[in-house]
Amino acid sequence: MALQRKFVRDGRNRLLGSVTSGYSDATEIVRDADGKLLGKTNRKFSNTRDAHNRLVSIDTPDAGLLFRSRDE
Repeated sequence: MALQRKFVRDGRNRLLGSVTSGYSDATEIVRDADGKLLGKTNRKFSNTRDAHNRLVSIDTPDAGLLFRSRDE
């Protein structure tokens, strides 16, 4: 299986970052618009972790939790 990158944009079509999936361990890597690592999700364990490997969410492997609004 090949890696796939999806780009995430806000309502004004500004690039917020990307989510790369297709890893053999069911991990998705989340990066900001500059390519800086924001964190990762894992569908196998159903969790989301930030760039410092701190648990962000249990039972919700949602990459969107790692993106923050640019207006904040």
